Amino acid sequence: MQRLRLKADGRIVELRDGREFPLAPARPAIAPADAATASSTRDLRRRARLTQIEFAARLGVPVETIRNWEQGKRMPRGPARALLAVIAHAPETVFAALAAGAPQG
Repeated sequence: MQRLRLKADGRIVELRDGREFPLAPARPAIAPADAATASSTRDLRRRARLTQIEFAARLGVPVETIRNWEQGKRMPRGPARALLAVIAHAPETVFAALAAGAPQG
């Protein structure tokens, strides 16, 4: 029976004798467009003067998500990409709206 594993960077490897063997050629770790998105996420967070933990808390996502975006391991999609675009133009307004909509507890 063949054992396969999906790696965080999108590669698929076969597991044999405790070792990993790639099934397809490796892709570049960060494509040029992805690098721009990663740096823009980091730039947004830094302009807001927030740590990764604070930024994640304000957006309501796990800190690992922010780390993955900033390292180019994952790219924000759909609503997250739209939210980041709005944050780029009006960060104070977005963070105030997110805080107002946060559950009280």
